[in-house]
Amino acid sequence: MDLSESTVRDRARAYAAAEPLYDVERQHVETVAKTFAGDEYGRRDAQWIVRWYFRRYLGEYPDRERREREEAFRDNEFDDVIDAIDGAVDAVGVNSDDSANVAAALDALTALDGVDVAVASGFLQFLAPSRFVAIDRRTWTVLAAAGELDDPYPDPPSAADYRRFDDACRAVTDRTGVDAWTLYRALWRSFEELPAGTS
Repeated sequence: MDLSESTVRDRARAYAAAEPLYDVERQHVETVAKTFAGDEYGRRDAQWIVRWYFRRYLGEYPDRERREREEAFRDNEFDDVIDAIDGAVDAVGVNSDDSANVAAALDALTALDGVDVAVASGFLQFLAPSRFVAIDRRTWTVLAAAGELDDPYPDPPSAADYRRFDDACRAVTDRTGVDAWTLYRALWRSFEELPAGTS
């Protein structure tokens, strides 16, 4: 698997042309960081990210598990959701390249019911889309196929796994000159190019 600049940019464009959720994702990339940095957001703004994490699979994710996670998130007190998001915003806003701050953001978000490290990484992707990529089986598997990661996808990933994944993503963005949102789209789309059975 080649993750050169031209391949990453081409696959990101293919994602934009073919993925049915692209337009709504793009809108959220443009608005979520500002929304969560202010005080004018509601429960549904936060729920959208949890729903997005599972529903972007377009039915491939086990429906029962998806519903359980979404319901668990809905059961959080909204004040707790606000505190977790504020903690994450503060942590990544200070210096998102500092692993201690990334860990603090993950800790704040995973304190919520229904949010594990993987879903928390979805929050990070929308809180700082130029910096973070959401971790999942697809994005991890493509990085592994490209030689950026050595192990198969850890299910579920730990905070340490996310740091390794994040380091790999940063190595690719630094080498290719693309931002994390472009890399995410390229990784997601590249999964379709892998031989069947790759994991």
